[in-house]
Amino acid sequence: MARTPRPRLPQGVPGAPPPPAARRPRRRGLRLSAAVSAGLLLAGGGVVAVDRLGQERAALTPPTPAERALAAAETGRPAALADLEALIGERQQRVRREPSDRASWAVLGAALAERAARSGAPGAYTEAERALQRSLSQGGAPDVRALTGLAVLAAARQDWAGAVRWGEAARDRAPGRAAAYRVLLEAYPGTGDAKGADRALERLRKVRPGPVAEVAAAWVHRERGWREDAEATVHDAAARAATPAERAAALVRAGDLAWERGEAETALARHEAALRAEPEHDGAAAGRARALAGLGRSEEALTAWARARASAPRPGYAVESGELLLALGRSGEAADHFTLARHQAAALARDGVRPEQVLGRLEADHGDPAEAVRLLADEHRRHPGPAASGALGWALHKAGRSAEALPRLRAAVKDGPNTAQPAYHLGMVHLALGERGAARRQLTRALRLAPEFSPLHAERARRELAALGEPAWGPPPA
Repeated sequence: MARTPRPRLPQGVPGAPPPPAARRPRRRGLRLSAAVSAGLLLAGGGVVAVDRLGQERAALTPPTPAERALAAAETGRPAALADLEALIGERQQRVRREPSDRASWAVLGAALAERAARSGAPGAYTEAERALQRSLSQGGAPDVRALTGLAVLAAARQDWAGAVRWGEAARDRAPGRAAAYRVLLEAYPGTGDAKGADRALERLRKVRPGPVAEVAAAWVHRERGWREDAEATVHDAAARAATPAERAAALVRAGDLAWERGEAETALARHEAALRAEPEHDGAAAGRARALAGLGRSEEALTAWARARASAPRPGYAVESGELLLALGRSGEAADHFTLARHQAAALARDGVRPEQVLGRLEADHGDPAEAVRLLADEHRRHPGPAASGALGWALHKAGRSAEALPRLRAAVKDGPNTAQPAYHLGMVHLALGERGAARRQLTRALRLAPEFSPLHAERARRELAALGEPAWGPPPA
């Protein structure tokens, strides 16, 4: 589809308004408004104490960690994990005192959903859902924060259709809030709705221009294969980030994009910068591990993968570290990592998370390809799109059904992000079907995009290309 030019970005980072200028004292006899006589004025996210004469007693009081997390949620920005924990603790105390406080249940549930999405911890998802449903069960119009929290929770569970449903409900209830658009921009690609993502991005740029919108825009561009646009927007977002958490989110995206372009050194630098901004960011830890593996620093990469798994028990991390071990010839240790991935996926499934994508990938390459086809066919029915199509195509190929795999992998390469793995998968299917020229083109493309896209499969691509040799020139045979 045609691209529209990106709007010129405003200078400066949106944030809190500046504190009011100091005023000269008024005469004692003047009466003050009720708001001033109350003694507190909100300004710039802090609190200004005002005496009965209207004079400021002190400078702005810095917001508490819980207040910072709440302000981030209201504006759609990522909060620091420590601030998020503080907000959760504060709201848990409040709902214990006031069990019918619908708004506090909504804030608590939304914060728990954000924590579940970022920690990947089993049990966290159900805890968040209970709090959000408690808010909705109080009666009256649903709190938009509860609706947004349910959208975040559905996306964290890989339930893209549910994330769209709840996200659109939140958007319709409060069109001016950025948080709903953030989750919709994650959910629409999962359902294959590119036009929905375009509309959500356009609206987010209007209601919340700045780093939040640009990080989201970078990933929309990436999903379309627009690599230069993605790099430009995420660079802007990182430069203009207002908080460490916001900067870390932008740098992780920037690092992922560099990795997909085959720039391992740049990816490593960006992920390490993200970890300096937010040491608990598991995505940054995982990105650092991939980059180290791509640079041949395998032992450091295994240590980095251990850090990522400790930050968030995501089965995909165990699969990737297992493949690195397999590439190093340590098959026994790799098998242990694959077993860990299955256990983690089972634990998450009990908490409502859909593990079909990661389990399908694991079974296709290191287990039962027929089971992979079953899992991924179900996932593709629920969430058609390039990612699901490509995963199902690869499983079909590994199950010996390469002719059925071919159209699915062609669609994944055509409609999905311009990355190495789909090209590699398509090249291997062409090779299995005896289509040597097409196989050579796709394997070459994969290695040009990212020469070390996988510690296991990049080497396989090089071997197959060497075996194919150079294309034959000259007239076709008579």
